[in-house]
Amino acid sequence: MTKHFARDLKGKEEVSSIVKDILDCSNLEFIELHKFEENIDGNLIFRAKKGRTHFVYIVDKKMKIIFLRAFNNFTKYKKFLDDRKSMKRILEEALNLA
Repeated sequence: MTKHFARDLKGKEEVSSIVKDILDCSNLEFIELHKFEENIDGNLIFRAKKGRTHFVYIVDKKMKIIFLRAFNNFTKYKKFLDDRKSMKRILEEALNLA
C-alpha cells in the first residue's frame, strides 16, 4: 500500500477495513469490485468502487497487490488513469516499496 493511499482515506482503521473488504471479495457494499482498467508494462491496474469512492490498485508481475490511490471524484480518478507518465512513476515507486 502506498502512503498516498493511506492519506486519501480517513484513518488506519478505514484503510485496513477497505483493504480487507476488497481482498475478501465478499462485501456487498461495492458497486464494482476488481474491475480491470489497463495493463501497464505487465502490471494490471484494477479498481473497486464503493459509493462514490474509487479505489485503484495493481497486481504486479509477481502477483502482489499494491493499493495506489482512493478518489472521491470520478474526474480526478479518470485524470489519474489518463496520465500515463505519472502512472508509470507511481507504479515504479509502489513496486520499489513492495
